[in-house]
Amino acid sequence: MKRMVRILDGNIFALSEDNGDMTFDPPSPSGFFVFDTRFLSTWRLTLDGEQLHPLAIHEPSYYEIRLFLVPGNPTHYVDAKVSIIRDRWISDSSFTERLTVLNHTCEPAEYVLRIDIDSDFAPIYNVVWPRATRLRGYREVFEDRLRLGYRRERFHRATEVSTTEPAAVDNQGMTYRIQVDRQGRWSTTLTVRSLVLRPDGADVREQLGHTHGQVGTQLRHDLSRWLADAPRLHCDWQPLTTTYRRGLTDLAGLRFAPLAMPHETMLTAGLPWSATIVGRDAILTCYQTLPFVPRTAATTLRLLALDQGTVLDDFRDEEPGKIINEFRYGEMAAFEERPQSPYFGGADVTPLFVVLLDEYERWTGDGQLVRDLEEAARAALHWIDEYGDIRGDGYLWYRRRNENSGAMNHCWKDSPEAICYRDGRLPGLPRATCELQGYAYDARRRGARLAREFWGDPAYADRLERQAEELKQRFNRDFWIEQGEYFALALGPDGDHVDALASNMGHLLWSGIVDESRAPAVARHLLGPQMFSGWGVRTLGTGQARYNPLGYHLGTVWPFDNALIAAGLRRYGFVAEAGIIAEGVIDAAQHFGGRMPESFAGYDRALTRYPVPYPAANSPQATATGSTFLLLRTLLGLEPYGEHLVVHPAIPQRFGRIELLDIPGRWGRMDAIGNARITT
Repeated sequence: MKRMVRILDGNIFALSEDNGDMTFDPPSPSGFFVFDTRFLSTWRLTLDGEQLHPLAIHEPSYYEIRLFLVPGNPTHYVDAKVSIIRDRWISDSSFTERLTVLNHTCEPAEYVLRIDIDSDFAPIYNVVWPRATRLRGYREVFEDRLRLGYRRERFHRATEVSTTEPAAVDNQGMTYRIQVDRQGRWSTTLTVRSLVLRPDGADVREQLGHTHGQVGTQLRHDLSRWLADAPRLHCDWQPLTTTYRRGLTDLAGLRFAPLAMPHETMLTAGLPWSATIVGRDAILTCYQTLPFVPRTAATTLRLLALDQGTVLDDFRDEEPGKIINEFRYGEMAAFEERPQSPYFGGADVTPLFVVLLDEYERWTGDGQLVRDLEEAARAALHWIDEYGDIRGDGYLWYRRRNENSGAMNHCWKDSPEAICYRDGRLPGLPRATCELQGYAYDARRRGARLAREFWGDPAYADRLERQAEELKQRFNRDFWIEQGEYFALALGPDGDHVDALASNMGHLLWSGIVDESRAPAVARHLLGPQMFSGWGVRTLGTGQARYNPLGYHLGTVWPFDNALIAAGLRRYGFVAEAGIIAEGVIDAAQHFGGRMPESFAGYDRALTRYPVPYPAANSPQATATGSTFLLLRTLLGLEPYGEHLVVHPAIPQRFGRIELLDIPGRWGRMDAIGNARITT
């Protein structure tokens, strides 16, 4: 498999082969994407008709890359007489590439440099699931540029490619016939602009007052400020430091300005498949990173409140008070061939919205945002009671309103087969997964605090606390499987146990819904041989009929899942177990260049000796990136209490000493220092 290289700026990214070429292949995400649309599907460079091969790749930052190339087969690399440098970067919603040809001979030389250019203007969903297009495409050739475009009714997209040096421009690309002096160089710069056009020819983003991306030195300075504002980490175990620094840079790259709030930034979910607003991922990432980079949380909360559900809409699975789970900008969403415009098919997002709002105030002291979003938070809590309690039994259930194109599962394990019985059967709808009850419990308790301290409504606070306690008692009775001493993955439509052994019960510890007496059994399962691979907790335990170490939610290991599990274990006093998970997951990241992967295979560590990649994983991915930060918070025992930050380290031996300096919060800036436990 060829290595893929990428540059990005939020939801704008370019993904190519390791020689810089983007080659059209329907299931491949190769190309230049802006707001869910592929504006380049072919970008192929040849010299004298020969393909180019990489000698070296330099990636100084997330938005720029340099490729060193030579023509011909790899056997020709020795004493190459010509080489090419491809410098590329993303800025201001444009993709720019500077081509430099170097003549290494003692004589002037002539070359024919060719760049093939094409665009299928496919929405990202069409890349995954190809379909017949209804587009009316066109091409316009100018002296110094090529424009590719398509129209479908009022939907109009265009790609414009310009060059700084003279070229023969045709419908399929540009050709340069150049002469380079001995030991000399020749260079040109190609700029690819993405145009989102209205019928009058104006760019939609400009009409909305959107600032597009940043340019050149702005991106560099912005990244420097972002890194300087974050806490500084020093650790005796280098892998933690490496993953932390890589995580900060990846978070910076995942920031984008949503169209509805063009002067603010939030986090896109991941590249390439989820480079858009995903409510669940945005909330969980903000939660994980609050002690480190809290600025994106306020934007996320405001945007999600702005788009909160107000009506019953079966197509979008919308209900009053419900928080969106996904928003897409591409053609399929615009023409309602997919419901993501926006889509509300996530039963967990709404309670998690309240969880983040409370956690944000605990860390930042920003009570004004809590007051500003009171109506949205109350509507979210009401949704849990009114629309989430489908069966009227006090549990949070889900079923899809959109029977044609809606998601089957409305929890974080949203693949069709993820919620299953131990014997492999799939339950009917509605379903009540166990972690949803934990989120609802936590949301009510946190909502009660907000009502009492900020909304001036103690009666409402009392009611929420009573509901939370009743849910906890009922849940520990109804979801507990006595024979195996673990919590059921879900309740089926008849109220029976969906009895697969899954990682979801680790989220129950994070939410606090588990009775103290049952926590030790849950911890034993999570760290037992069926669940723990040596690198982390599997999504589904071995021995379950549908277990597959390469199954998306059926046996892979997800770092964000593990970070929540570790935080839950620490909450219930299982500090050694939390440390084991943190060490395994951070160790695994070193096999991915220090970048925390979205997921990886669930093979036993003793079998493979290294974590096996999941082939279709997003990279970088927001919740995975955020997991490093929540794991670090768990190891140091960081908790805000009023105006104070409490530090209670519980650090495994391998980490040695951890110093986290200048932690931002309502207290200003504070340091946290911890040493590994002394074992005898």
